[in-house]
Amino acid sequence: MISWEDAYRTTPPWDIGRPQPAFVGLVHAGELTGNTVLDVGCGTGENALYLAQNGFSVAGVDLSTRAIVAAKAKAEERKLKIDFRLANALSLEFQSGRFDNAIDSGLFHTFTDNDRISFAHEIARVLTRNGGYFMLCFSDQEPANWGGPRRITKEEIETTFSPLFNINYIKDAYFATRIHNNGGRAYLTSATKKSD
Repeated sequence: MISWEDAYRTTPPWDIGRPQPAFVGLVHAGELTGNTVLDVGCGTGENALYLAQNGFSVAGVDLSTRAIVAAKAKAEERKLKIDFRLANALSLEFQSGRFDNAIDSGLFHTFTDNDRISFAHEIARVLTRNGGYFMLCFSDQEPANWGGPRRITKEEIETTFSPLFNINYIKDAYFATRIHNNGGRAYLTSATKKSD
């Protein structure tokens, strides 16, 4: 099991110092609707900061104190107001229906099978009716020879989220890292919370 605190003693491979291109693309395409966004597993905050710069009201949560301290420092430096908090994504301290969107950059692929189900329920709980969930995870097309997180199949995404969400698409994408030239093979998922 990875220690998130230890991971941030240095700069981890996924902390690229800029937002993930896949999320930049979502903003350019106008896929995030409404105003509020939860960045779950926000790390040092680059995706959250990008969203805030683009007019969204953003909260970011992470299990690593080091990551949250770094994210808060970046927000202050860039004069952006973001609610960065130390939190466990499996038990979020937000009221139900709080966010129009949730983004997940490389968190889902770290969970065990049981935690995936809990996570899907927690994300659905904090989203508004018809809220959007956007997730980038390593796909089963990324070679496993370098280790890293577990690779995810499209079927696993569908099985986990389809009870609570309508899956809009699961498409091939790249996950930018500091160890890949062009990024790791990934899936970008767009899902809409089902109406109650």
